[in-house]
Amino acid sequence: MLDNEKREQIALKKFSLIGPVLNGQADNQNEYFIEVTSKAIDMPYYGMRNYSPKTLASWLSDYRRNGIDALKPGFRSDRGKSRKIDATLMEKIREKRMQKPRINSSMLYEALVKDGVILPEKVSLATFYRFLAANPDLTAAKNPDEKKEVKRFAHQYINELWQTDLMYGYYLKLGKTKKQTYLIAFIDDASRYIPYSMWSFTQDFSALRVILKEAVSRKGIPAMIYTDNGKIFRSSQLQMVCAGMGCSLLHAKPFQASSKGKIERFFHTVRTRFLSQTRSPRHQRY
Repeated sequence: MLDNEKREQIALKKFSLIGPVLNGQADNQNEYFIEVTSKAIDMPYYGMRNYSPKTLASWLSDYRRNGIDALKPGFRSDRGKSRKIDATLMEKIREKRMQKPRINSSMLYEALVKDGVILPEKVSLATFYRFLAANPDLTAAKNPDEKKEVKRFAHQYINELWQTDLMYGYYLKLGKTKKQTYLIAFIDDASRYIPYSMWSFTQDFSALRVILKEAVSRKGIPAMIYTDNGKIFRSSQLQMVCAGMGCSLLHAKPFQASSKGKIERFFHTVRTRFLSQTRSPRHQRY
């Protein structure tokens, strides 16, 4: 019998297969699904299995309707549906999106709240994000007149890809003990804007979750998050959070630090222009 952990692993595997379609990495959905299913797929719990392009298309449809839970074995389509956004409200959201096709998700939410279409006490920002993840046709449109950027790590549009990483800071004295500090930050690949960063005494998922939540609440949901293979970034909790938002979590190959150059540049600035000014060199540890 499948326990919850195995069901989540299966859902994450399915999401990894349909993710390139959701985040725009696959130019042609049918061709991509044919290529992926041309050989057996190693599915958690079930092992190597052959799937058809039609099966992957059904997973994509299920995800768009009901999110990551729909990819778990045994999911019932009538369970967990939000009653907060009905057909009438959905149509009003669609009308506002047509009026403002290129604003990001958080700005769209704010516009709907300002117009009185959405009441924050009834439809939270988190609920709105889940609704948009299940209805990708309502996400911000791209300018068709602009040429698509071909460089993998030089994305053209805001929220296409965020980089994230962790930097070691000073030891701070707390009472009779000293504690290591860590700076966790996200940077938008296209604009170099920092959606959010924060110092923490821990380098675990709890700290990362708070920072990701604050970043998303300020700038909307990115299509992809790119990071290294550190333990904090490979947790199943982070994978589930990203999949729930419709965001693909990508990891750099070992020894390819240059691919995260933008976040490393930000950390370099923090070291040279902030940390270097806060203590004498002999007390620095970072």
